[in-house]
Amino acid sequence: MLLNEPRLLEHIADADLDAVVAAAPENVTYMSGFWALPQWIRRGPQTYVVWHAPGTGRPEIVASTSTLDLVADQQPWIPKVRRYGDFPVDVGDGIADDPVGRRHAELRNLPGYADPVLALVASLGDGDLVRGRVGIDEAGFLPADMQALRACLPDVTFVPASALLRSVRAVKTSEEIERLGCVARIAERSIQASLAIASEGVSELDLACAFHKQTIADGALPVLGCIGFGERSALMNVQPSTRKLRAGEVIRFDVGGRFRHYRADIARIACLGDPPAEALRLHRALQRGVEHACGIIRPGMAAAKLFEEVMAVVRREGIAHYQRDHVGHGIGLDGYDAPSLSSSSLERLEEGMVLCVETPYYQIGRWGLQVEDMLVVRRDGAERLMDTTGDLMVVS
Repeated sequence: MLLNEPRLLEHIADADLDAVVAAAPENVTYMSGFWALPQWIRRGPQTYVVWHAPGTGRPEIVASTSTLDLVADQQPWIPKVRRYGDFPVDVGDGIADDPVGRRHAELRNLPGYADPVLALVASLGDGDLVRGRVGIDEAGFLPADMQALRACLPDVTFVPASALLRSVRAVKTSEEIERLGCVARIAERSIQASLAIASEGVSELDLACAFHKQTIADGALPVLGCIGFGERSALMNVQPSTRKLRAGEVIRFDVGGRFRHYRADIARIACLGDPPAEALRLHRALQRGVEHACGIIRPGMAAAKLFEEVMAVVRREGIAHYQRDHVGHGIGLDGYDAPSLSSSSLERLEEGMVLCVETPYYQIGRWGLQVEDMLVVRRDGAERLMDTTGDLMVVS
């Protein structure tokens, strides 16, 4: 199970909530195991997960009838489903030999509701939550639906809960860490596949195709593919173009796919032929910042303190004017999970957090250099999830 249930229940108790309702796509998947396709590809479709305080009701998925095929196929760990809306289909003669089809038909025979709000009201009502305190994942609610929910349940106190759920997700279960390790290593192999075709005259798009092809071959899906050559490597969000690679140029990768819903975000630098001495010097300063972070990370450490330490090392090791607003972030179902490794962060590292620690440096018109590693916060320090180091790679 992806959900860190003890942590969720602790947060519910600390906030004095009778229930919490997940609505943002990453929170729905996290709390139920249900990946609701429409939520992930466009703004608007509503799917909820209702999780009650202990002893007040069973967890439940509230889903559109048009997504019940996904519920049947994915078999989420929350078995209780409440459907709304309609979506016409016919049932064929072969259903007896189709277990997913049978489950789909069973779900379609559940009582239906006209819209998501009425289904959610009924779900909360089954837990006697016609009053009390309910945490609402406000980031996933359409404003009109939130207004209708308040009108239907005027005696309920609705409490914003997106930050609460983000905090719950910050500490990963062993299953989540395993998936994150897999997708990190897939990204590494995809970089190697990309560099295997790197030569003069090859385009950024050529390398991107090789990268994404390997990602797919390894069972993941493309998400992030910032690959730039030379001066284009200094574009923070560079999108691969027809720009051709030339000898002596820097190649910057800021990349990662999605494996079983979990994200990778890593960065590596390569050079076609011998790298310029200045690029090596700057890159080494950035790498030492990440290496220092890996050496000092411990549970209980303030995220702001980690930021200060990394910045100080990069400046001391060769980039005296180095400036950043953050040196990393958490990662999981969301590419930017908690915590934020920034000077203004009030968060502290906890055992089981998975972090991306990064030190990018951009010189517009010249090059972009970056090291970014994925690691787990363990009781006695950091465990890297990757096989490669952040050394600058030379392609001959």
